[in-house]
Amino acid sequence: MDHEQEQDPEDARKQQATENLAVLPGDDGPPPLQRPQFVTTKEHRRFTEFADACRHDRYIGLCYGPPGVGKTLSARQYAGWDIVGPYLQAFRPLDVPVPQQAMANRTIIYTPKVCNTPRIVDKEITFLHERLSWGIEWELQTPKDFTTLSKSCGPCAELLIVDEADRLKTPALEQLRDHYDRSQMGVILIGMPGIEKRLARYPQLYSRIGFVHEYRPLSAGELAFVLQRHWAALGLTLSADDFTDAEAIAAVHRITNGNFRLVQRLFTQITRVLVINGLSVISREVVETARESLVIGTL
Repeated sequence: MDHEQEQDPEDARKQQATENLAVLPGDDGPPPLQRPQFVTTKEHRRFTEFADACRHDRYIGLCYGPPGVGKTLSARQYAGWDIVGPYLQAFRPLDVPVPQQAMANRTIIYTPKVCNTPRIVDKEITFLHERLSWGIEWELQTPKDFTTLSKSCGPCAELLIVDEADRLKTPALEQLRDHYDRSQMGVILIGMPGIEKRLARYPQLYSRIGFVHEYRPLSAGELAFVLQRHWAALGLTLSADDFTDAEAIAAVHRITNGNFRLVQRLFTQITRVLVINGLSVISREVVETARESLVIGTL
């Protein structure tokens, strides 16, 4: 009498990851977060070159800069995370094709929780790594066969970006180094200024850092370029030859000091001031009135 061949436990685990994940009819979840249109700046292009180098050479890279300058936005744009992230959480390769963003840069983004342990960090990174690698392998397979997928963290995920890396304590950093050694994927740690001095105290990790990138605030020219987009979004035209516009630009530069996030918050309040007062011109007075609605620390 023939007996059916028992299924390998790893194959069963991979198959289970694709089952029982269907969304109930009419239940599409909350609407996606509407993020402002991404603006490609010189700093973002420098970050892209830095990330490409880490992914190609499989080094650990360190990116640091003040809060709000655009580090996380650049990382999410590079990885296409607004599309790739939800795909990995609802992993159904039989039904959903792998996003082009995942195939292009093969990058995952991991943000550790405030309360984390080495076990949690390893589990959550492995979850993302396995799903991205399996998805890419499945997309490239002809014919399709679950049993030929990588048993664990496969080679198709090439870069791991760890945002808010300042949250990781020494044991979690050691776990991250262990994952890097075992997987041989590139890693980028994103944090605040000073993280490079902290990591210098851990020679086993610091000796593996091949690239360091400082993410700087917007320059005056870049800020003018970004402000043109904001003026256009309000249906206005920004002219450097207009004294009122020049005053408004100078006020925005003085208040934000080129901080990308603060520019976004300030223009949310500027829009509110314009609507409430029925105005159609952004003047220095409008900018300063909008600034009064914000809590701004030291930049």
